[in-house]
Amino acid sequence: MTAKLPPREQCVLPLLLRERARQEPDRPFVSFADGTAWTYGDAWHETLSAASGLRSLGVHAGDHVLVWLPNGPEILRVWFGANQLGAVFVPVNTAYRGDILAHVLTLVRPKVVVVHADLADRLPGLDLAGVEHVVVAGGPGAPLPGVGAHGAAVLHPTEFAVEECPAQPWDPYAVIFTSGTTGPSKGVISSYVHLWATVTAVEEHLSGEDRCLTSLPIFHGGGLQDIAGALIVGASVVLVESFDTSTFWDVIERTGATCCTLLGVMATFLLKQPPRPGERDTTLRLVYLVPLTDNAGEFARRFGCDILTVFNMTEVSVPLVSELNPATPGSCGRPRPGVQVRVVDAHDQEVPRGETGELVIRTDLPWAMTSGYLGAPEATAAAWRNGWFHTGDAFRTDEHGDYFFVDRIKDAIRRRGENISSSEVEAEILRHPAVREAAAVAVPSGDGEDDVLAAVAPVDGACLDPRDLLEFLLERLPHFMVPRYVRVLGELPKTPTSKIEKRRLRREGVTPDTWDREAAGLKVRRTRLKQV
Repeated sequence: MTAKLPPREQCVLPLLLRERARQEPDRPFVSFADGTAWTYGDAWHETLSAASGLRSLGVHAGDHVLVWLPNGPEILRVWFGANQLGAVFVPVNTAYRGDILAHVLTLVRPKVVVVHADLADRLPGLDLAGVEHVVVAGGPGAPLPGVGAHGAAVLHPTEFAVEECPAQPWDPYAVIFTSGTTGPSKGVISSYVHLWATVTAVEEHLSGEDRCLTSLPIFHGGGLQDIAGALIVGASVVLVESFDTSTFWDVIERTGATCCTLLGVMATFLLKQPPRPGERDTTLRLVYLVPLTDNAGEFARRFGCDILTVFNMTEVSVPLVSELNPATPGSCGRPRPGVQVRVVDAHDQEVPRGETGELVIRTDLPWAMTSGYLGAPEATAAAWRNGWFHTGDAFRTDEHGDYFFVDRIKDAIRRRGENISSSEVEAEILRHPAVREAAAVAVPSGDGEDDVLAAVAPVDGACLDPRDLLEFLLERLPHFMVPRYVRVLGELPKTPTSKIEKRRLRREGVTPDTWDREAAGLKVRRTRLKQV
C-alpha cells in the first residue's frame, strides 16, 4: 500500500507557519546574529509583507525567485514570502561569481533576483534574460541596465493583503544547488513533501523546547532543514552566518542552544581546541554529526552531549539514521522506515554483504525525494535509472545491517591494482595532531594508474612537516595507501557549500610546492610474508 502524503497544513511551510502564529504568536522562533529575534507571530507578519512586495513585482505561483543573501532576517522573509505566493525559492551561494553564477542564472531563469548590495556588482555582463526585477538589499548596489532595480524597501510595504497560499504538498518549494564536487552544480528540485520527509526522519529526537543552532548557510540543504525542522516541531532557532570554531561555545552559552548539526571536520576543529572550564556543562544536549568521525565518542564524552549520525544528500530524505551514540565506528546508520536501500554493482545487481557498490534508494512516500534536476533531463534520467535513485556514493554493509560510506565513486583512487578509499586515507591523516583538514586525491602515476596526493592544512599555529606526517602514516596505513605526495596549504579550496574541492586539487596536481616522498628518499616497503 502506498504511503499517504501528509496534509497540506503539516508540510506546506506558509500554512504551517500561519497556524503556529495563530496558536502561539509570542513563542520564540528565530534569533539572529545581530541580536534581533522573531516570534512566530513576527515571522508570519514578515511573510505576508514580503509576499506582498514580491507580488507587486509580478511574482506568481511557479515563478522562480533567486535569492543571493547571507543568513539573516532578509533571506527568511523572501523564502517564506515566495512560498506564500506558491513561487519557488532559489537560494544561491554567496561565493558564486563568473561562470558558475552564469550557469545558475541560465538554469533558473528567475523572474526576480534579490541580491546583497556587496554582490550586485557581479551581475553586470551576465545573461539576465527573463529577469524583470533586481532587488538590492543592504545598499544601492551596481546599476543594471535593462532591469528594474529596487531597494529592499519594496519587500517591506506598510500595508499588504495576500491571498491564500496555493501550494500543494507535491509542489516545489525550492531549487537547491549541489556543491559541484564532481562537476557543475545541479539544481535539485525539492517539494514540500521532500522537505517534510527529510525533517521528520529525525523528528523523534527534537521537541518544542529545543533551540537549534544553525550555522550552515540557508543555501545549503542543512540550513534549510534546520529552519523547517524547528517550524514543524514548534522549536526555535539561533541563526548565525557561519560556523566559527573560536566563537562556537560562546554562542552556545549566550543563546542556550540545545542542538546543532556539525559536519565531521567541524567536530575535529572543536576537539583540537584547548580545553575550556565547564565545557561539559553547556546547554548543548544533541549533535547531529555528519559523517560519524572516529573521534565521535571522544567528542560526546568531552562535551557532555549525545551524538546522532545520518546519511543524506540534497536529493534524498535521510535514508540512513543511527541510534543515539552509535558504537560502530564509521557507520552511517541503518535504513529508516519508509525507505528501501540497496548496494549494487554497475549493472544494478545487489552485491554481497561486505563488498563495495553504489548506494541506491527509493521511498514508499511519493514526492519524498527530488523529482529531478532543473533543466537537466539527461542527468535526471541517469540518476533515476531502473526506478532507483543512484547516489554516486560507494557503500558497503556489515553483518549487523549497518551501512558504511566508502567514497564518492568519482573520488576513488586505484594504485598498483588496489582500490583506495580517499575517505579512509583522510581519516588517518586527521589523526595527526597538527592537521586541521585533509583531502586525498588521485594524481597520474608513471605506470598508468594513480599516485596518492594528500593536501593538508595545519592547526592554527602548528608547523606541519610532510616527512613527519608520512612517517606517522607508515604505522597506520597499508603500504599502497600511503601518499606519495604531500601539499601543505593554509586553507584547502572549498566548494560554495564548504566541501573540500577535490576536483580543483586533482586539476592542480603536483605543484612546485608539493613534497614528494620518493624524491626525499622516504621508502614505503611492503611487508613480505614467508610461505608456511
